[in-house]
Amino acid sequence: MSLSDLHIPYAVPTVLLVLALGLKFPTFVRAWRDPDVRATTLLLLLASMVFLSVAPASIHKINTATGVPNIAAPWTYSLLTAFCGSCLNMIITWREQPSARRSRRIRRVWLIYTSIIIALWITFALADVPDERIYDLDMHYASEPWMREHILLYLLAHVVSALVAAYMIWKWISKVHARWLKAGLVFLQAGYAFGLVFDVTKLVAIGARWTGTDWDFLSTHVAPPFAILDATLVGIGFILPQAGPFLQKWPRDQATYWTLRTLWRATRILEPSAAQARVGPLAPLDLRLIQRQQRIRDGLLRLAPYLDDDLHRRAYEAAEAAGHREDRARGIAGAITVRAALDASRIGTPRGSGTEPARFSSGLEDIVSISRALYRPHLIDTVRQRMSPIESFNEHA
Repeated sequence: MSLSDLHIPYAVPTVLLVLALGLKFPTFVRAWRDPDVRATTLLLLLASMVFLSVAPASIHKINTATGVPNIAAPWTYSLLTAFCGSCLNMIITWREQPSARRSRRIRRVWLIYTSIIIALWITFALADVPDERIYDLDMHYASEPWMREHILLYLLAHVVSALVAAYMIWKWISKVHARWLKAGLVFLQAGYAFGLVFDVTKLVAIGARWTGTDWDFLSTHVAPPFAILDATLVGIGFILPQAGPFLQKWPRDQATYWTLRTLWRATRILEPSAAQARVGPLAPLDLRLIQRQQRIRDGLLRLAPYLDDDLHRRAYEAAEAAGHREDRARGIAGAITVRAALDASRIGTPRGSGTEPARFSSGLEDIVSISRALYRPHLIDTVRQRMSPIESFNEHA
């Protein structure tokens, strides 16, 4: 088996975590003082570094680059231990409101896990591990003084963090009603369960080695897939509550933004009453959507002298008579009224003094319906044909 044979199982979660970290980084730059943002960014960073380090080829490169056989062990185990601490940090940050008590608990967590990381490097420095072991380091040196303690230290730290995190989530999950947060906690519980299977499998294999029994396959072949599942599900569990609402909202906002394009283009020919702030195409979607809505409403406000309520009413009745449901009928009537007002504004002919200004709503749903109707001119023409010739003549007068 070559070193590259085990790349793919590590590559997929690594790419996903690095991508999530890249998407989160701009938020970190803007709001690095926010404890939630800091905790999430640190967790994603550590998870990415763990997966980048544990692939067999990476282990060999670390050992080769430093010239120290097996130094990838304390490096990787330290990252894993720090990741465990960041998981507890994240759960505490989620569960509790900002307070002195929360700050003390988080400091205590980092003090404990920093001490474990220091102990990992001390035990490795004291151990005699001259032969590089890529796949079976834990088994090969399971009985070696100080390396034995080194291996047990990272495994027990992982066991304790998984048990504590699972207990905290179990006590908390019944009180959570937010859908995405609850889904994230379910993924976390599943991830910690697989992590415990990994730990138990490793410990059983080590215990067997101590008694002279060869169960090394448990450590080299059975345990690694559970470790990958553990880190992947835990990563998803922490990402989902933050990415889920965004992924749910973004397609809807994107569809609304492009649907409003027709009405925005129709009304942008009207000169604004004042200079408007420019929002570039790389600005956040929600900001661009708000600006497009505001510019449409500004345009409709400037069209107010030309909007005819009587025409809107008659167009609405004709649309309903054509069999259109209420929301589409309102959109078609609004589109007919806006088009007539635009024609009137071009020649400077406001509505007659005996007519009322159109009172159709400029709420988001209404302007979306109008824009959608404008995009389908055949619907407007069909409804116009149902209006009497006199009404059609008055509309263009």
